[in-house]
Amino acid sequence: MPKDLSNYRKSYEKQELLESNCPKNPLDLFQKWFLHADSSDSVEETNAVTLSTIGKDGFPKSRVVLLKKYTQDGFVFYTNYNSEKGQAITENNHICLSFFWPALEQQIIIKGKAEKQAENLSDDYFKSRPDGSKLGAWASNQSSVVNSREELDKQLKNYQQEFKSKEIERPPHWGGFLVKPVSIEFWQGRPNRMHDRILYTLLEDFSWKTERLEP
Repeated sequence: MPKDLSNYRKSYEKQELLESNCPKNPLDLFQKWFLHADSSDSVEETNAVTLSTIGKDGFPKSRVVLLKKYTQDGFVFYTNYNSEKGQAITENNHICLSFFWPALEQQIIIKGKAEKQAENLSDDYFKSRPDGSKLGAWASNQSSVVNSREELDKQLKNYQQEFKSKEIERPPHWGGFLVKPVSIEFWQGRPNRMHDRILYTLLEDFSWKTERLEP
């Protein structure tokens, strides 16, 4: 059933992004934008970010994950290391993170290299999770085929029973990835599709080069 979307249009007119407002370090601008988005009533799940990887089949794949921490070192999210995305990162750690906050007409596109976070840091985060989420990390063989929902629920019940009277420890196959950025692009929607695009690229001396890209 075809549907013509050619008349779907919106004029972006809320904000601008000029070089004079860009700090030398993109992580400072990221924090400014993130905190603004997080304080906005019009943005839900500010930390939801699209993660793109290259799979073993050679195809790119994107999915939404939740950012759990950012520092001057980079961006942290958690997953099952045996999952499809975990295995993809193990094979090729060059990944992309993309935030899109349509209410603010903003995107942030981060290219970086992902590496496993230190185990003690993953332990600390895992301890902060609700028990249900902890059990889910044990019960789900993430990305594997399962015969039915009932089988999945049974796996969860088995772990509920196993950990009934003891602490739920972090599974060895579950933990964090730290994404160290090599480039960060800030995109601000502007009228007439003449959007502002400021690209930061990491140099060999760990300083950042700033360039404006044409829309």
